Amino acid sequence: MTKFHLTLCTLLYLCTAFTQDKNWESEKILVCNESSVSHLISANQIFEKRWDVLPQPQFWKKIMCLTPDTCIVNIARNRHVLETIPSDKWIYLNKENKRKFRDSMRTKYALDDDELVYVTSGKNHFYKFEDVYPSISKGIEMFDSLCVDPWYAQSILLIESPGQLKKSVSGAYGPFQLMPRVARAQGLIVNKTKDERKDFNRSAYGAASLIKNICIPETKNILKRHQIKYHENDIWFRLLVLHVYHAGAYNVAAVIDKIQPKEGTQKLIMEMWQNKAAGFGNCSQNYSQIALAAHLILHDIVYENCSDIISPNSK
Repeated sequence: MTKFHLTLCTLLYLCTAFTQDKNWESEKILVCNESSVSHLISANQIFEKRWDVLPQPQFWKKIMCLTPDTCIVNIARNRHVLETIPSDKWIYLNKENKRKFRDSMRTKYALDDDELVYVTSGKNHFYKFEDVYPSISKGIEMFDSLCVDPWYAQSILLIESPGQLKKSVSGAYGPFQLMPRVARAQGLIVNKTKDERKDFNRSAYGAASLIKNICIPETKNILKRHQIKYHENDIWFRLLVLHVYHAGAYNVAAVIDKIQPKEGTQKLIMEMWQNKAAGFGNCSQNYSQIALAAHLILHDIVYENCSDIISPNSK
């Protein structure tokens, strides 16, 4: 990319950022390298609010970069790492021997008898961040054009079948992993002969529509019932919306009702990581932890490989 083209892209980006009335514009960055320019959402707020130092995102960051031939033995409630073992020392054990292994870990590390111990395998074969990276800018632009916070596009693309077009066991499909019924409700064609979920633009439209018309309003309704104030750009609010996107409003409402929070803060999300209700279980608890970890990994990738980063505040 020539210096002229880079300058032109920068000017167009800054002009757009300052003329649009969108409260996420200050978080958008332009990432430049030798061959391309990409739009991304900055992770600055994650660092400013100290989400990055929490043990759960740090744990998942390790897992997402770890090969599947390795497992991390960890304490379930806080994801504290006990030790790392080869996967074949775990996956070939029968149910009884796995129970004995967990018991041995509790004894070895002087844990309470009822302390849950997990053994989690590396997942870098699934989280292909380098492959999904080119589509993030496109997703951000799509969400932005539909007046939907592009932070959600970046988050979902990073953690839902990243860089792969696979169908989940539950039937979710496409880059934004939409269920058939949900996709149809947002105007996509899903039948025996045609499935628009595999088309990036249509899938992005469906996801943006779902977030705008269902997930955000339902999140606000949940918070309203508990008289909790919010700002839509706060990370905790965005993570709550992501939970609704993943688990559904009913299940998120159930766990919030169980927690009975008094205010919307980081503490609320952390309490969701410790509580289950209705269909809000372990996978749901992990969802926002994984989202945070993915943003941290993307941040590392960007700063390791870019030649320049431009924000609306650039002079």
